[in-house]
Amino acid sequence: MLKIDLHGKIAVVTGATGQLGQVMARTLAGCGADVAIHYLQNRAKAEDLLAEVTALGVRGMIVQADITDESSVLAMRDAVVAALGDPQIIVNNAVSHYNWTSVLEQAAADYEGQFRSSVLHNVLMAQAFVPAMVRNNYGRIIGISTECAMQNAPYQSAYVSGKRGMDGVLRVLAKEIGGHQITVNQVAPGWTISERDRREGTEHREDYEKLVPMQRRGEDQEIANVVAFLASDLASFVSGVYIPVCGGNVMPGI
Repeated sequence: MLKIDLHGKIAVVTGATGQLGQVMARTLAGCGADVAIHYLQNRAKAEDLLAEVTALGVRGMIVQADITDESSVLAMRDAVVAALGDPQIIVNNAVSHYNWTSVLEQAAADYEGQFRSSVLHNVLMAQAFVPAMVRNNYGRIIGISTECAMQNAPYQSAYVSGKRGMDGVLRVLAKEIGGHQITVNQVAPGWTISERDRREGTEHREDYEKLVPMQRRGEDQEIANVVAFLASDLASFVSGVYIPVCGGNVMPGI
């Protein structure tokens, strides 16, 4: 029977205190991975999540960093290595938020912010953590993208531009480091049900659901399941892919 077993592996999840990030961190820990929980501001949530992770019988730590700043990312790497060891799994989930509007009205700073939190984030994490993966001839890089990168809907331009830039970086990286048995992949959620939705009773969005072939929104756990698969040895020959987890709402062509 197939089983996702991450015992003996160390994972770093950026934006782990976010709605999807916390489920990813719990899921990786549930599969046996030690987990470094990254946060920017919400230390209290990070500490709560750490308690949940360690209750599963794995090691964990929390680490604060600005994932758009090189010195901050390098300091995070040093803290993780000192506490847990060299990570084999990197999940780049953090992203900045902004108000969506038309291209004609969107502030230039919003495009810059999305570039920094989508593109530069992935570049800095690779520069910080991939050298150890190369030395060890093993690694998993997983970038969290979005179905929006294929939809190109109105008012999404800053977000889409950042995620499409991220896509290019990660596809190139997959080719550059694949020979060291390091995979580089992307998971692209649709509009996903999170704990906030369950708390606020907003799980169902009929206007969105009717467009999805599976006629529903995905669950946060369904996103985390794909992340765990890509982090595992079950996906040892899967690299350079963009995997929508959105019930068929977007479908990459061939």
